Amino acid sequence: MNQEPEPSYQKRKAAKPYAWNGRNWFQLAVFVLTLALGVQFYFFVQQAMGTGPVSIQRPAGVEGFLPIGAFMGWKLFLQTGFWDPVHPAAMVILGYAALVCLVLRKSFCGWFCPAGAVSEWLWKLGQKMFGQNWRLPKWLDIPLRGLKYLILGFFMWVILRMTAMEILSFLNAPYYTLSDVKMLFFFTRMTLLTAGVLTGLVIASLFVRNFWCRYLCPYGALMGLFSLVSPTRVERNAETCIDCGSCSKVCPHSLPVAAKPRIISSECSGCLDCTAVCPVADTLELKSKGLGKRPWSITALGAAVGLVFLAAVFAAEVSGHWQSKVPLRQYRMILKMIDSPHVTHPSFNDM
Repeated sequence: MNQEPEPSYQKRKAAKPYAWNGRNWFQLAVFVLTLALGVQFYFFVQQAMGTGPVSIQRPAGVEGFLPIGAFMGWKLFLQTGFWDPVHPAAMVILGYAALVCLVLRKSFCGWFCPAGAVSEWLWKLGQKMFGQNWRLPKWLDIPLRGLKYLILGFFMWVILRMTAMEILSFLNAPYYTLSDVKMLFFFTRMTLLTAGVLTGLVIASLFVRNFWCRYLCPYGALMGLFSLVSPTRVERNAETCIDCGSCSKVCPHSLPVAAKPRIISSECSGCLDCTAVCPVADTLELKSKGLGKRPWSITALGAAVGLVFLAAVFAAEVSGHWQSKVPLRQYRMILKMIDSPHVTHPSFNDM
């Protein structure tokens, strides 16, 4: 009997699984920048709470940790054309994240998000400590993965039912003005409950890959939904694939890359780890429709994610939609009342 010739393929030097690469350097740079902004904001708040002059500028980038206000701001803008003057950078950062995920998979989570970077570093640390990570059984994994969508759905339901006047009232409330300081106090005035929850998340992240991102992050859930319509996909050439399974093993989101012609899951973060470990040239690639057959490299994708962010910040700065419009004097007056009952989180009935 004549045997069919085996498909020809060209081997290449594949990266070692979980090897540190350009994406990890990008994550580290964003993480260090986030820490620097946090330190600057801390000293700004310390000066603003005092009676002397304020010589440190409030960094607008801290508003990236105010996604709920950004959601409200975008709804109000789409309804009325009014841009939130209190925390405008929050809207810019959310818009940037949505844009890159619409075009380049969930790359905001895989490249830019500092919480995602910490989550990734923790499970890699756990892998070194224990020799492996553990994957929850399907009967538990699937319902837990739905939690982040339930949390997202709750917040979206609350926001979508609010009228434009209700959103304006919230944006003008003292609590929203100081919501960035409240977020700072979440870390600097940490309660035992908060410390316990964070410790639990850290421990869980050592054992389960991307525990926070996979099960609990509503921001990531929204970005995943945007990425479903992205023209960018990981594509596998079945004719040259040697079924080594390396791509599936290294996927931080446990996707069956080796068994699919293309990955359309909302969990794919465009990390390119799977393409880096593929030992066969031109077999596993991240491609975008409209760009021909040319695949994305780590350098090109990182440049795109970074340049879009810089362009968004520059456009916001030039157009006056980056820095808060709240006068420093007003900010300091409200800051004196931060521990009073007048500056508390609004209840569900107030929204």
